[in-house]
Order: sequence, then C-alpha cells, then structure tokens
Amino acid sequence: MESLALAFSTGWASGVNAYLVVLVLGTADRLGDLDQVPDVLGRWDVLAVAGFLFVMEFVADKIPYLDSTWDAVSTAIRPTVGAVVGVLLAGDASGLEQAVLGVVGGGTALASHLVKAGSRLAINTSPEPVSNVAASLAEDVTVLALVWFAIEHPRAAAAIAGVLLAGGLVVLYLVARLVRRGWRRWRHRDRTGADAPGPAG
Repeated sequence: MESLALAFSTGWASGVNAYLVVLVLGTADRLGDLDQVPDVLGRWDVLAVAGFLFVMEFVADKIPYLDSTWDAVSTAIRPTVGAVVGVLLAGDASGLEQAVLGVVGGGTALASHLVKAGSRLAINTSPEPVSNVAASLAEDVTVLALVWFAIEHPRAAAAIAGVLLAGGLVVLYLVARLVRRGWRRWRHRDRTGADAPGPAG
C-alpha cells in the first residue's frame, strides 16, 4: 500500500513536472539512502540529465504558447516517466505488482498532464505573461512539496494528490464548457453578420 500510494503521488507530480520528480526522489535518496526510493534515481548521470531537462522546462513552461508546445511534446514523456517510476517503486515485487504500479503511475501522470495542458491553453488566451509565470511557479512548488512529503507520508500525499487531480479535472471541465459556449456565441455572431443585408445601393 505504501508503494501504491507513492506511485500515485509521483504519478500525479510526473504529469505536471516529470523531471522535478526524478530530481527530488534522486536527491532524497542521495541525502538519506532511503529504502523506498530506487537507487537508480540517485545516480549522478540520471540526476544530471533530469537537472538539464528541468532547467529547459523551467524556462519553456513560463513563456506563453511555448509552454503549450512543450506540453504537446511532453504528452508521451510525462506518462512514461510516471509509469517507469511506478515500476521502479515496486522493486523486487511480483510482475503483477510492478504492472499495477506502472499503470497507476502512468495513468495518473497522463490525467494530470491533460489537466495541466488544458489549463495552460486557457491561460494563454490572456495576452499578459504574468499568469503563465505564476501558474508555472505554483506547479513547481506544489510538485516539490508533494513529492518530498510523499517520501515520508505516502498515504497522506496520495490523498492530497487525489484532491488536486479531481479539482483539476473539474476546473478543466468548466473551462471547456466556457470555451465551447464562447465558440458557439462567436460562430452565431459571425453567421448573423454574414446573413445581414448590405447597404442599399
């Protein structure tokens, strides 16, 4: 249950910022040699690659429209990282347990990634860049705090991740409804303008 809860928490976090998840887990293992964190995540080469990619994401994620492009590229990467971390957390468990943790990690990462990507598309409708920077920083801080908390308190962190995921899905649904309503309104106005008679000649 501890591994399942940790896989869920890191899965949610991976969907938001996969490279930061690897950095936090690897750094925690380096500092404390933790049993619940796979040693491979604490390897210097893994940390170096994750650190480099995190810096790239840290910059790209705060620039309007570039963040959505980065999200599109990351659609396959974030769920894959979540699944791999889940399998690694299973350790020497049976193949079934590894598969379950991989599916939990990857599936949760995919769901949270879709929430993040959808919310960024909505934020990008605003011309100013402040909202992008604020949203990105909030995501980074949340991922850092949640993963660090999950190492010591996996079940409580999983509950928090569940609330964040459910809340994000609800917000995404409401935003999608607003966008659809605005699109219909715009199409109706455009059609009405096209059907209006021109000035008499």
